[in-house]
Amino acid sequence: MLRIGAHDREGDPLTVVHATGADVIQFFLGDPQGWDPPTFPGGDAAALREALAAAGVDVYIHAPYGINVASANNRLRIPSRKLLGQQLDAAAKVGAKGLVVHGGYVTGGVADDVGYDNWRKAMERIPRPIPLLIENTAGGDHAMARGLAAVSRLWDTIGDLADSGDGQIGFCLDTCHAWAGGDELADIVDRVKAITGRIDLVHCNNSRDEFDSRRDRHAPIESGEIGSALLLDVVRAAGAPVISETPNPGADVRWLRKHLAAG
Repeated sequence: MLRIGAHDREGDPLTVVHATGADVIQFFLGDPQGWDPPTFPGGDAAALREALAAAGVDVYIHAPYGINVASANNRLRIPSRKLLGQQLDAAAKVGAKGLVVHGGYVTGGVADDVGYDNWRKAMERIPRPIPLLIENTAGGDHAMARGLAAVSRLWDTIGDLADSGDGQIGFCLDTCHAWAGGDELADIVDRVKAITGRIDLVHCNNSRDEFDSRRDRHAPIESGEIGSALLLDVVRAAGAPVISETPNPGADVRWLRKHLAAG
């Protein structure tokens, strides 16, 4: 059976585990909008790691949203590299199986090539004690991971480092982001794996908005614009751990377990 879980937005992952019955948990190490060094729920990384292990859950950490290693702006790119390295180190301390990060973007008329080159430099310089999982994004111009064409270009740039001695680079597939970014979901797993060779984690989220809306607004599995059967097909085909980032993740964890068990 696939391991299915929830994203904790409240800074109390163990409470979310118990409330939702999750066997996978994703959470932030601090303010998702901030730039401070990582902090640990409860204040002690070793104690948190032991408690999560005792609960039998797999752990994934989501990096802060502001990180943008693609940026041509030194005042954004350099702090992004620093914080990404800190997040990777801290995530390893709590026993995480991966750190999820968004692909970032370039602005101000800067060529996309610069953003991809900056990704290459970041991956050559930042130690990866655990896998770094790059997540596809929903909108924004000149984004490095919006749409599979952009993901393909990113992997052409950094893919040879994916299994290097500095740690793996993997992929997190977000179903809402793919839908909102204009990627058909029917065969998306095969198309992603043809590019990256892997899907390490699935964010199974429905969308409040229409196809190719470029808006990242998650909806419960049964009430969004994406057919719930299509979401099940993606989850089954990916065969990776699943995280619900929806408004009521407990209900969606139960729904996924029920329908996946039914075949």
